[in-house]
Amino acid sequence: MSSPSSAEGATSPPPSASTSPPAGATRGRPARLDPSRTVETALRLLDESGLDALTMRRLAEAEGARAGALYRYFATKQELLTAMAERMLAGVAADAAASGGAGDWGERLAALARAMRTALLARRDGARVYAGTHSTGPNTLGFAEGVTGVLREAGFGDEAAARALMAVSAFTLGHTLEEQAALEPAGADGSEGAEGGAPADPERLSGAVASGPYPHLSAALPTLAEGDFTAHFEFGLGLLVAGLRSLEHPPSGATA
Repeated sequence: MSSPSSAEGATSPPPSASTSPPAGATRGRPARLDPSRTVETALRLLDESGLDALTMRRLAEAEGARAGALYRYFATKQELLTAMAERMLAGVAADAAASGGAGDWGERLAALARAMRTALLARRDGARVYAGTHSTGPNTLGFAEGVTGVLREAGFGDEAAARALMAVSAFTLGHTLEEQAALEPAGADGSEGAEGGAPADPERLSGAVASGPYPHLSAALPTLAEGDFTAHFEFGLGLLVAGLRSLEHPPSGATA
């Protein structure tokens, strides 16, 4: 932490959230880190500047601590990202139960996928943070238990339920990765992000299709270039659920 200026007559800045030391800090000493608060600070920095700007050093500075102190709780940045991913899924299973609890197994499964997407979209680069993490915390396992439970209770076998969990999770994560990449705001280097919720560079796509022998793409271009990612997600999710409904040997208890 920086020491106060010793210049005679210097005026101290007024107290504010930006100048007050973090909880647990004492003047002249690094703050005592709290893992839960540190994860919340990391998520705040993520929202402010994105994943690429989130470093262990910057997080330590925000917590008023030395960078090395973070490694007592998070041995690597990947461990920090795993903790952040776990925190992002807080309440997902409960939200899904509230929105899809009265429906059949397909509607409840879709509600879980929607709740996961909403949780990832709630954070800048949320899907990038989540990708590649393998949390065994209660939020992540609670989501997985919800999906697996819906399917097993509908009559799916254990293997089919496990594979469906992986398919639903991978589809939701992959779609959200693409969605957030297309809607990434302008970067610090001046590079332009998407404007007004439109996919990145639809004009470039339109120009490339129009200048080549792509009659089928030209016919589909209005949908390909639109920015309604919720419609895209719902279409893909509907295909997934329909595919599970139409298995060659439908599981007993599942609605065809």
